[in-house]
Amino acid sequence: MRPDSRYNIDSRAIDAKFDLGVDALTVIAETAPQGCIDYHTMTEIDDFQWHMRNVPGVRTVIALPDVAKFANAAWNEGSMKWRALARDQDMLIQSVAYVPISTGLLNSDCSVMPVTLFTADHTSVTIARIIDEVKRFKATSGAQYVDFRLATGNVGVMAATNEVLAAAQFPILAYVFAAVIALCLLAFRSVTATLCIVLPLALVSLLTYALMAALGIGLKLSTLPVVAIGIGIGVDYGIYIYSRLRSVLAMGETLTKAYEHTLRITGVGVVFTAITLAAGVATWIFAPMKFQADMGILLTFMFLLNMLGAVILLPALACWLSRGKRGRLSGT
Repeated sequence: MRPDSRYNIDSRAIDAKFDLGVDALTVIAETAPQGCIDYHTMTEIDDFQWHMRNVPGVRTVIALPDVAKFANAAWNEGSMKWRALARDQDMLIQSVAYVPISTGLLNSDCSVMPVTLFTADHTSVTIARIIDEVKRFKATSGAQYVDFRLATGNVGVMAATNEVLAAAQFPILAYVFAAVIALCLLAFRSVTATLCIVLPLALVSLLTYALMAALGIGLKLSTLPVVAIGIGIGVDYGIYIYSRLRSVLAMGETLTKAYEHTLRITGVGVVFTAITLAAGVATWIFAPMKFQADMGILLTFMFLLNMLGAVILLPALACWLSRGKRGRLSGT
């Protein structure tokens, strides 16, 4: 949503006045049954939450060991000296006995004790830093009694989504371009034709990622398919222009005359189609939902630049790649 939406205003107010926020990542601490009354188990969880509390981007951490410390002090006249995990098992039982399962700090047999991290925000940089620290602690701490598993909470879901998207974005683009290249080679039987059509698409895809970075539009489930959609639209423009250009050249016209002829016939239709599509999705830019506005910006950008690539860059590539092949664009 937009920064001035009711939800974001309330979220900022909560973050400014409380350590608890709306963004939470929960690490699941798994151990043997009755782990909450074992000093070594509770100490490993306490070490983990102390480590994570000092990671930039983490506002506060809530876990059962903290509650046990406060309870232990409360049973001893509130003395700060007793705000620690009791080594004696009977005292530790007393510290956690009155913590209900409904708090979400433990399950029925104390084999799972979630550690909830409240984050300063849910940007990809913050999430990645916290996830990396969790993994680093797990790898280097030498914990023997607890297995720290990622992750639940809304930030945990975002973290998992970000990892999948980061791993999938380049294979998806590779598959799309591989399909376009294969079909262009099959249709035109020419490396020159394939390069003329594909290179403008690749350039527009790179520029789209640059635009996303400049405007702070993150890579997410909603934006990942946009580049593929732009490629699908852009390849149509390129095929229309190139097919007409090659057919006119086959009639014996020079490249300059053939391109002018192509623009009068096919170019007008391509430009009109691109402007019509761009004008339609450009209205989304003013939508109250930030997601829809981002889609409007990206699609408008891609529709227009793919058209310009087909109308301007494609014939320039055709001229450069076909130099020495007068009157034709076929062959390799």
